[in-house]
Amino acid sequence: MRRTLAVVAIAGLLASAAACGGDDDKNASGGEITAEGVDDGTELALWTRAPLELQARKLVEAYNKSHKNQVKLTIVPNDDYVAKVGAAAGSGDLPDLFAADIVYVPNWTKAGLFADLTDRIKLLPYADKINKGHLTAGTFEDKQYVLPFVLDLSVIFYNKKLYKEAGLDPSKGPTTIDEFKEQALAVQKLGKPGVFGTYFGGNCGGCNVFTWFPMIWASGQDVMNPEGTQSLLDGAAAQKVYATWRELQEAGAIAPGAKDETGATWVAAFQQGKVGVMPYPATLLSTAAKTVDVGVVGIPGVDGGASTFVGGDGIGISKDSKKSEQAWNFLTWLTSEAAQVDVLAANDSTVSRTDLADNKYAQKDPRVVTVNQVAASAQSKTPVAVNFQQAFNAPGSPWMTLVRNQVYGDPSTLGKDNAALTDSLAQ
Repeated sequence: MRRTLAVVAIAGLLASAAACGGDDDKNASGGEITAEGVDDGTELALWTRAPLELQARKLVEAYNKSHKNQVKLTIVPNDDYVAKVGAAAGSGDLPDLFAADIVYVPNWTKAGLFADLTDRIKLLPYADKINKGHLTAGTFEDKQYVLPFVLDLSVIFYNKKLYKEAGLDPSKGPTTIDEFKEQALAVQKLGKPGVFGTYFGGNCGGCNVFTWFPMIWASGQDVMNPEGTQSLLDGAAAQKVYATWRELQEAGAIAPGAKDETGATWVAAFQQGKVGVMPYPATLLSTAAKTVDVGVVGIPGVDGGASTFVGGDGIGISKDSKKSEQAWNFLTWLTSEAAQVDVLAANDSTVSRTDLADNKYAQKDPRVVTVNQVAASAQSKTPVAVNFQQAFNAPGSPWMTLVRNQVYGDPSTLGKDNAALTDSLAQ
């Protein structure tokens, strides 16, 4: 609730913040903006949330070693991040650069927290290769405010050892929603103590937008209207998704604890080799692979296809920075091959440029190539809605009510629950 109120408060505090910026075509000194910014030994402050600490530290260390400018990194606990940004925004004390969970980005760009990067991004020779989902989420009134910081993608992980035991082909994960159900049930029928077909976050709104939305997108349908003000989560594909999870629940194929799972232990059972197949964060491939022989495929739709929720964090220059040219130098480097391949890809993170997807590190692991290919798919998306947090991620959100009714309660409430989602999005 604290995070929700902080997001709402930002808009009120900064209703006119966008009007406070300077000339978009000028740097802080009044000169024209440059393609690579300025590297003159300036100290820059960067904030990010704790879940991205590993990637953030690697990036900052590499930048600081190769540039005169020096970035001072502050890692903020995830539960405190929105409130910290809100307080700093209201007092004019935002750092030079700050990252934001991509679902918050539309709210924060509308509130004027980021500086306009439109003309700067146009200078990048690979601008059309940068992940479209993050760029779209950071676009407001035809102006671009953020670049991708770290991508987090949802895919299907499956346990090859359990697949072999269940008589399934360990080289073939599910290619349709029905195959997902059938393969989960096959693992369940092994009857192994403590082993279950699948798992999900039954009380985690964010977990389920991350993993269920792609099933709908892969089916060729949308979850919201283009403006992000109307829920379409009562469509045919969505109903197929709900029915599938309800059937798995009724068959006892979902590991115990799912109903109360808030996300804190969402992936633990799979990492312990106790789950056959489930949607999963691609960023955790290297971690899961330490204990499980992992197979990876895109998240399938009703009749096939493959999609992913392109999540993670965007990053931009704050409205309060007086060092925009130096901050842009960091962002230019962040999107370069040196950062994307030699830092992110080298440390098992997905690159945010399509032209770098098939890089030397990805080629060493076909599973990483699969992840990168899904990320570049036209069916893979980042949903954009100013009120996304309130509608989907907040505790007790209308989305969570809908999910729990569909899996554990009365599925006839779908129309009412979808209307409640629309009401929340349209506020």
